Amino acid sequence: MFQVKPPAPLGSLNGTWLGHDLSFSFDPASKTWFTLAGVSLETVPGTYAIELTGETVSGRMQGTKIFFNRKLTVTRGKYPRLPGKLSVESKFTEPSPEQQKEIEEGQQIKKDYLNRVTPEREWSGSFTAPADAEISDVFDAERVFNGKTQSTHLGLDFRVPTGTPVAAMNDGTVLLARPLYFEGNFVVLDHGQGLLTLYLHLSDFKVKEGDQVKRGQIVGLSGGTGRATGPHLHVAVRWQGTYLDPQGLLRLRLP
Repeated sequence: MFQVKPPAPLGSLNGTWLGHDLSFSFDPASKTWFTLAGVSLETVPGTYAIELTGETVSGRMQGTKIFFNRKLTVTRGKYPRLPGKLSVESKFTEPSPEQQKEIEEGQQIKKDYLNRVTPEREWSGSFTAPADAEISDVFDAERVFNGKTQSTHLGLDFRVPTGTPVAAMNDGTVLLARPLYFEGNFVVLDHGQGLLTLYLHLSDFKVKEGDQVKRGQIVGLSGGTGRATGPHLHVAVRWQGTYLDPQGLLRLRLP
């Protein structure tokens, strides 16, 4: 979370960070402006500038644009590597031509939807876990399916049996609620300003696309659909096209 206390009252505050546009909201309680942002796994460790632009709303300088730069250090992330190999149906590692077509259709759907950035912030307050359960797999773990390294685990797994209620992590709008090849029954919530939460492998949907939901509202039931080794809940977080560690978002105390 970026939090800014300007030297004069502002009517708006915007910025840029690592090539992403930032839109800040004002918190009257702390008299600060705030926004959420992230860093991709591919970002090279180093020093990067956040650039801010605001417009004053009172005093002799009313209507004046003010600018501010701050250099921030990005260090290398440290993520645990969990041992173990996974077994799934062969259709997930050696798909037939028909299955490959279904995979490509799913990839196009994700390309069309998961990079969307809606301007208005819908989330409010801290994000909460979608289920009260033990974490069974973490962000950035290497995934080896049927002896082949297939992907990096870009989410967080909760150890839950089929039929466990899955709660929205914050307020938002249902962007997707449909089955996809790898994800199984798949729900995506748009929390605004490019922040999405994704809920995979569900056994049942409790929302439909376009629904507005509140934090804690049930969006589906956990399951083992799609490329899953068994019943569990996989949750992911995307911000403006970049996957982020869900545990990092859950740790933040937000206005």
